[in-house]
Amino acid sequence: MKILLLYPKFPKTFWNFDYALKFISKKASMPPLGLITIASMLPESWEKKLVDLNVSDKLADEDILWADYVFISAMEIQKESVKSVIQNCKELGVKTVGGGPLFSCEDSDYGADYVLKGEGELTVPKFLLDLGNGNLQHIYSAEGWADLTQTPVPSWNLIDTRRYACLNVQYSRGCPFNCDFCNITALFGHAPRTKTAAQLINELEVIYQTGYKGGIFFVDDNFIGNKKKIKQEILPVLIEWMENKKYPFTFITEVSINLSDDGELMNLMAKAGFNTVFVGIETVSEDALTECNKSQNKNRDMEQCVRKIQTYGIQVQGGFIVGFDSDTPDIFHNMFEFIQHSGIVTAMVGLLNAPKGTKLYQRLEGEKRITSEMSGCNTDYSMNFTPKMDVKTLFNGYKDMINVIYSPEQYYERVKMFLSHFNPVKHGKSHIHLSGIKAFIKANYKLGIVGKERRYYWKLFFWSLFKRPKVFPLAIEFSIYGFHFRKIFEQSTAI
Repeated sequence: MKILLLYPKFPKTFWNFDYALKFISKKASMPPLGLITIASMLPESWEKKLVDLNVSDKLADEDILWADYVFISAMEIQKESVKSVIQNCKELGVKTVGGGPLFSCEDSDYGADYVLKGEGELTVPKFLLDLGNGNLQHIYSAEGWADLTQTPVPSWNLIDTRRYACLNVQYSRGCPFNCDFCNITALFGHAPRTKTAAQLINELEVIYQTGYKGGIFFVDDNFIGNKKKIKQEILPVLIEWMENKKYPFTFITEVSINLSDDGELMNLMAKAGFNTVFVGIETVSEDALTECNKSQNKNRDMEQCVRKIQTYGIQVQGGFIVGFDSDTPDIFHNMFEFIQHSGIVTAMVGLLNAPKGTKLYQRLEGEKRITSEMSGCNTDYSMNFTPKMDVKTLFNGYKDMINVIYSPEQYYERVKMFLSHFNPVKHGKSHIHLSGIKAFIKANYKLGIVGKERRYYWKLFFWSLFKRPKVFPLAIEFSIYGFHFRKIFEQSTAI
């Protein structure tokens, strides 16, 4: 068999850092980890080729015609690219197999010949068995949850790591919380399922052997979902491996805000090389937290929690949402004030949407408020339901808040405030990459000479260079991020 593993195109959003990638001459933020994991579940004797449309300029007919089957994995936001790819395959007479969150959550098969719903560890073996028997079914559904200790090491030989800004691993799936707007528990369950420490180290060793050095994203839905195991079994082993290898990687992951309650855990994570965490803060309104069942964020001084994590040398990126039923027009000002004072440089604010499979979707469907399919992009001024707040008030308030948050004046002020008290943990020697040198040169020209923000850029440049040289690389990095965020919203607002 010849299998083409195909990853559809992402539109420009916060998350893919398109405009920032141009500074470091990379094509995409991260590789398609799901597809290269599925590749390792297929027979070794099969020929496999991977095409990531976020890296390749286009999908060649020759690549499709080479394959016996095209395996496609996608998320909601990639649906338009999925439709185009499947249509292309149909015209060329090549069968398609669809999987991933898009196909697992949606009723539509998007034209795929075969659909694998749920985790690949459970559905791929069924598909392969029926393929061998010549008795393929249209839909394969997973029953129960996969045992991650049986998940194979991803096929990194299919990836050109030089094309990506960051690589990725997955240690766990699932989240112990149950926020109404989040479909993670529908996809992966409440009880966090994990790989073993030996598995994790083996995966990192395979990446290390490729010669890659740089950032690695733990794509877990909540890395600290099982705090006891993380502290006792995973982080000590990870620290030992990183020390032995002289810290070739830095780590970023997603966590819940209760990380701030555990000094031992934060210390271990920092020691292991974690320098950034993404936290779903969502809202500064206690009423909205109650409404969406975000219990882990309630009755907290969230600003203090963020600052506490930052004191361990771990940067906090934040996810925020507006559009809850309980939101009032003052939410926009209150959220801006929180973001500015907490020093969350990377603040990703989106409009609320209701994914299928969530409690929010069920409630809104019962109230006959669902109006359309979800786009999957929370920065495109779209909502798939009728909000309680006047739509014009909501959209204008959102637009005004974003414009202020990412205006050069406010953004650079926030960066300086954060960097003035942030002390990143240094492990071993710093790795200087050619891409970093290119980014520095491009930033000086694009932001410092021709950019609208050049006055703010140079003030931050010289302040960090002479007053806080330890964080100077971060100052340049954040300047590039700010440019990306502004471009994304200029584009979205124009549309």
